[in-house]
Amino acid sequence: MTMFSTIRLRAAALLAGFALALTGCFMTPGKFTSELALTGPDSFTFSYEGEIFFLGLSKLAQIDSAQETFTPNDCFNDETFETRECSKEELESQRADWEAGARERAEQAKKQAEQMAALMGGIDPSDPKAADELVKLLQRQKGWERVVHKGDGVFDINYRITGTMGHDFTFPLIEGFPTTNPFVQVFLRKGGQVRINAPGFAAQNGDSAGMGAMMGMGSLAGLAALGAQESGDDPEGKALKGIPVMEGTFTIRAAPGMRMLANNTDEGPVAEAGGEALVWKISPRTAQAPTALIAAGR
Repeated sequence: MTMFSTIRLRAAALLAGFALALTGCFMTPGKFTSELALTGPDSFTFSYEGEIFFLGLSKLAQIDSAQETFTPNDCFNDETFETRECSKEELESQRADWEAGARERAEQAKKQAEQMAALMGGIDPSDPKAADELVKLLQRQKGWERVVHKGDGVFDINYRITGTMGHDFTFPLIEGFPTTNPFVQVFLRKGGQVRINAPGFAAQNGDSAGMGAMMGMGSLAGLAALGAQESGDDPEGKALKGIPVMEGTFTIRAAPGMRMLANNTDEGPVAEAGGEALVWKISPRTAQAPTALIAAGR
């Protein structure tokens, strides 16, 4: 990957990241293991153990506002696009443009912080204690058994909850946060059927590779997937530093007597001593969100 391609990739990722955040896609899984067990016609247990990335608390979200001193951009050969030494006139022009945009950058950074705070339950992402505030917020809620900030917006999570199937279920559901960024959804249908979708466990949408596909992914995980896709020497997507690559396993277990009516796994249901299970291996190449329809009983 050339320097020019890397710059384009990171600039596009930054803009797309903010666009996704402001439409609600501001969280993504990293490495994780998750399981939904339908333990009876009216009961379930759900668990998620692993990483969750919050864009607003990462360095990626602070790139624009962090540039308080002038740093010249690379200059390129118009024909080969290879980097070259900038002329004195080019450097002076870049500095003039940077100085002229200082006020606008400050106003934009303030606006972005306010918008992100609105998405994060009032937590100001520019506050050095923002990560600690989020930890306290999550620990107040039932199910969040472990919440540790690993740095740069990545949190180590152990979430587990047992409940009744008297209502729909969504994870994560965070006090004060919008509900537009679900990893897993459970919808109850009449006739004892349960529809399970996991939109947060898909990085791609199956479109062609490249920038067009990234814009159609609709998730921060898609940006990390693009980094791994465009850089052959960067298989883990580290070209987009700060966004962890999504990698994990999602399992749905159904108790004896329940029927798997539909699913999009590669292997279909697997028989177990306690019923049947569906297993999805999630990676940056996962093109379809896991989904299943189960006849649970009543």
